[in-house]
Parts: sequence; C-alpha cells; structure tokens
Amino acid sequence: MFKTNTLRPSLKTVLKASTVAGLAAVMLSTGIPAAVTYSFAAPVKIEAPQVPSFANVVDAVSPAVVSVRVQSRANPVSDDASNGFSFDFGGRGLDELPDDHPLKRFFKEFGGPNGGKRADRDRGPRDGKPGRLHPTSQGSGFFISEDGYLVTNNHVVSDGSAFTVILSDGTELDAKLIGKDSRTDLAVLKVDDKRKFTYVSFADDSKVRVGDWVVAVGNPFGLGGTVTAGIVSARGRDIGSGPYDDYLQVDAAVNRGNSGGPTFNLNGEVVGINTAIFSPSGGNVGIAFAIPASVAKDVVADLMKDGSVSRGWLGVQIQPVDKDVAESLGLAEASGALVIEPQAGSPGEKAGIKKGDVITAVDGDPIKGPRELARKIGAMRPGTSVDVALWRDGKAESVKLEVGTLPADTKDASAGTDQQPQQEEQPSSEKALADLGVTVTPSDDGNGVTISAVDPDSDASDRGLKEGQKIISVNNQQVKSADDILKVIEAAKKDGRTKALFQIEADNASRFVALPISQG
Repeated sequence: MFKTNTLRPSLKTVLKASTVAGLAAVMLSTGIPAAVTYSFAAPVKIEAPQVPSFANVVDAVSPAVVSVRVQSRANPVSDDASNGFSFDFGGRGLDELPDDHPLKRFFKEFGGPNGGKRADRDRGPRDGKPGRLHPTSQGSGFFISEDGYLVTNNHVVSDGSAFTVILSDGTELDAKLIGKDSRTDLAVLKVDDKRKFTYVSFADDSKVRVGDWVVAVGNPFGLGGTVTAGIVSARGRDIGSGPYDDYLQVDAAVNRGNSGGPTFNLNGEVVGINTAIFSPSGGNVGIAFAIPASVAKDVVADLMKDGSVSRGWLGVQIQPVDKDVAESLGLAEASGALVIEPQAGSPGEKAGIKKGDVITAVDGDPIKGPRELARKIGAMRPGTSVDVALWRDGKAESVKLEVGTLPADTKDASAGTDQQPQQEEQPSSEKALADLGVTVTPSDDGNGVTISAVDPDSDASDRGLKEGQKIISVNNQQVKSADDILKVIEAAKKDGRTKALFQIEADNASRFVALPISQG
C-alpha cells in the first residue's frame, strides 16, 4: 500500500485566500480595474422648516423710505445728529478709520469727535447778514403720495431752513416744508419732481396686536437705508411728551437718525412712525416708541391741506383721579379728569365747569383720565356741540358746550391759566392741624392759607406738601384760615368720608391732593 503525504493548510491561509478571491470576484464582476479605490459618504443635508423672511416686504417698501438732511442758520445740533452721542470704534480713534468709512463721513459732515469745524459753524450772523447754512440734523422719512409728499418728525425739521431728501438709490432732491405739528411731533415735506415716487399707506392700527412682527426702515447715524425687525411690545404708551401720547412700543433696533422713519407690518403698511427711544446709554436697548398710524393719518391730512392742525379746546386744567381722590369725592371708581381750574373765557368756564368737578364722559363716551379727555376734545372740530358729564358735590350733572379752537400758544388741549380769585385779607391766626401734619397761616394776599410747617412723618409730607405752598380749597370750598379747614373736615367726617381733597398751589401751578382724615 502506498501512503500519500497530505498537506493541510492553516486556517489563516484559508481566510486570506478566500478574501482575495472574493475581492477579485467583485472587481471582475463590476469591471473596476484591480487598483485601490475610495468610497465617500453623501454630504449632510438637513431639511429645515421654512423660516419667515422679511425680504419681500423690504424689497417693496424700501424705495419709499428716504433720508432727510436738514440745514439751518441756527447753531444747535439736533439729537438726531451726533451731538452728545458716543461711539466705540474698537479702540481706534476716528482718524484711524478708513477715509470711506460711513461713520467718518458722517462725523465730518455733521461734527463730532475730531470731525467738522464747529468753530466755523458756531459763528453767528455778521454785518446784519444771515449766517450761512450748515447741517443741523439728519433723520428719516417716507413718501405717502406718488407726487412727492413725505412724512417725518417735527423735531427733525423744526429748526431747519433748507431740506434735502436722499432717495434709496442715492439721488438727492430739494424739499420744502408744508407744515409741522409739535404736539404730535409730525411734519410733512414736499419734493417737486416730474418722477412718480414709490409710496406707502397707513395701516389700520386698531388691528395691531402685541406680539405682531414689525419692520423698521430708516437712516440711523446717517448710514443710509437700514432695516431692523422686531415685534410690537406694547400699545398705548405714555412717555410724558404731551397730552396726545399713545405710542406703540417696539423692540426693533431704532437709533438716532431713525426719527421720522416708518415701522411696517408684514403687509408693507405703516403702523407707526419712529419717534423716540428709551436708552440710559444713548444707544438702542430694545425699547422704541412709534406714533401710531391712527394719530398720524389725521394730522398728516390736515398738514397737507392747510399746513397746520386745528384742534378742539375745552380750556380747563386737569389732573388724574386716583383712589384717594375718588374716595374724597365719593366717586365709585378712580376714573375721569379732575378739573383744577377752568381758564377765564374758555368754553369750559362759559359752560359752568368749576374747579373740583370731575369730567366723567363726553357725548356718552367714558373718560378714564386726562389723556383720554385731551385726545377726545382735541380730535373734535372747533364749533362742535358736546355734552360733558360731570361729578360735582357728590352727584352727577351735565353741561352742554361748544368746543373752542386750541390757541397756538396753549400747551395742550385741556390746559388753561391758573388764575385764583383774590380773597379779602383776614387777621393772622396760626393753628396746628395735628391730624394732617401741617401748620397753616392765612396768606398775606388773602388767597387761601400758607403752609408754615409740615411734619416729615405725616401723610401730607408723603404726598409732597411743603412749607410755603398754599392750600386754596378743601373739598372744593374756599378756605382762608385753619378754622375753615377744620370745619370742612368735620363735615366730611359726618358724611362718612375718610379723605379730604386739598387744592394745593405752588410755583404758579395748582393740583389736588387727597389726605386721610381721622375719624376720632
């Protein structure tokens, strides 16, 4: 028998051979050359949700928004220029910025850090001749008609002698002032040119809700057309600028130079006109205020028609009704406008409105406070007949009057002069009113009593009463001595009142203060 010597390959050899054979089979079957090849994974792509864009709105409205450059022969530089404002150049001085840098051009034109020759510009008229024109402010505006009417802020143009409008494409056109209104801070300019301008319209801002998207377009710091976006943060803001305050608050970035520029809704309609910012630092902190379209629409229409605004006038000085005042007068709720003094010869005085009256409604519409009354009367045409509801001496009354015309030099639609009737002199007698925390003496002119001392720990001190001020009346009754005050207070106690209403006069102005009265 023959023995055969059989060789058994190792497992490693078998695996290696199998792998090579398999690779060769794949390469042959696919036709790929027997060479090293590389395979790459597909690039990462994420299907993100559709994000809303403002680009369509911006494309449509931008041609209607302009820069407004104002020149004047006056020396001051308005807040919408660089005066009083600081910039951070990243540690570099203005001279180190490139010559074509927009901020450098802005400061050289309008003055500021190392820019502009302020000494030349501050020289006044010489030899009786008017001084030369020089830039005083720069703001924003927008066209509201194809024939060249545009809206901006009064404070942008108020001191101007010449106006230039810069279109979105850089074209510069002269403009003339049609009219301005300081009470709402609005102004209308007109550009005379053969072209038809792209213009925008006012929105129905009654439909604007807190949280709605808005887009602001303007000319911050003279940089030209700049777009920012945000939301409506609040409505009906009172910032203390006047009796017609009813601002929209927005958080879109608004800075100096944006004044007079529009805030748009997503339909490309103007919901507000940027006018003011709240800023401890001078720059944007996310709180800007815009004149609502409903206010601007009527004012602008009057300015375009007559160059001025005609407002209704009641002619009474007023203040809010707080809880203490309401309680002292027996009112069920703290609302209405408390009359401090009707102006002599005014519609209110002629109709019989008296100091101490509370105006609660006009033509049946409730009046919540002084702002509502000022706006209500101011919006009426002079000569309009209205019914005014009053709260007087603990009961409701009404008077009928004809709305007057607001005088040009009157500060607001409801203000009047503070002329107090003169009283005959009374013998001097000083008496402490311990419960009230004041000591009084009859006034030298017989007009009320003068406060000679105030307890610093008293309610009177907490409410701002000070030595030297006068108490003219208590609960609408004239007082000439401490005894008069005590008599009125005792009568109020018998009626179950816990507070009495004091009319205080100081610095030629009058106000009402409700002070607690002891029931002891």
